[in-house]
Amino acid sequence: MKKIVLPAYNPNILRAVMSLRVEEAPVPEPGDNEVLIKVYAASCNPSDIAFMAGSYNVVKSLPAVPGFEGSGIVTEVGAGAENYYGKKVSFFTQQDEDGSWAEYVCTKTSNLLILDESMDMDQAACFAINPFTARGLLDIALLQNTPAVVQNAAGSQVASFIRKMASELDVSVIDIVRKEETAQLLKKQGSKYVLLESDPEFDKKLSEWSKKLDARLAFDAVSGSMSGRIINAMPEGSELVVYGGLSNKPVTDVHPLGLIFKDKVISGFNLGSWRQLLDDEYFEEISRELQQHFIAGDYQTRIQGKINFENVIKGLSQYLKNMSKGKVLIANE
Repeated sequence: MKKIVLPAYNPNILRAVMSLRVEEAPVPEPGDNEVLIKVYAASCNPSDIAFMAGSYNVVKSLPAVPGFEGSGIVTEVGAGAENYYGKKVSFFTQQDEDGSWAEYVCTKTSNLLILDESMDMDQAACFAINPFTARGLLDIALLQNTPAVVQNAAGSQVASFIRKMASELDVSVIDIVRKEETAQLLKKQGSKYVLLESDPEFDKKLSEWSKKLDARLAFDAVSGSMSGRIINAMPEGSELVVYGGLSNKPVTDVHPLGLIFKDKVISGFNLGSWRQLLDDEYFEEISRELQQHFIAGDYQTRIQGKINFENVIKGLSQYLKNMSKGKVLIANE
């Protein structure tokens, strides 16, 4: 089989991408409670980019096969995994093992999502991370019974799912974006509260809108100084949930008096930890519910194109230039 190999981490992400190589390797054999998946397609996420740069929390033994999620068919099973044979699956793995950028992957059954036969396999390749991240974040909003939320990186896939789910729950959303073109696109799509980071009245508007909508919960995918700007502008008793670090910078500029005297809180969200809090039956219920939305066309991941193993360097280099256009899939064709 073929697999894509990262020989070394490199903080210069373009150089990390340029260092990728395609290698031949034996098809692995599944162990107990493991399956072998013939990969249909694997996605490239910001977390994969951070992994190759060596700036992500997941560290693998090098050389390593990148890729945290994908879709495929189970072609072989180990002891205890017999019920998975022949199933269409989406999978998510961050263990110190080969990732999804390969023709075949061995992984534990706990990393699998069994798919409905009607589920599109391209969409399934992007299913295991972003939709569940959005659902986990919205669970926090439901627990807090908040009528509105704030989110940055509002042009992202996760943000798009959050808007969809929030609309279904009658929760208002304040969207923060970097680019004017993204702001105009969101407004055309029906977003009522869109705020540019570069707006000279950013802090004032965010403060006013947060109070008006009683938004006391924010989802932060960027980190850096933006974290401080958001939580500082929000009302007393607000919480900032950090779930990403697109700026590749630590949380900064948080006013300490807000934490001390206004009961403001900064917390983190990790998809794997959220998953472990849920019992299997409830998680499977969420998976089926989300799949039905995808099958019906209510939810869709933007996919800008597919690349094969032979042009992975060229394809990923182009993806880096315009990540907001949509996901790139590494497909076994």
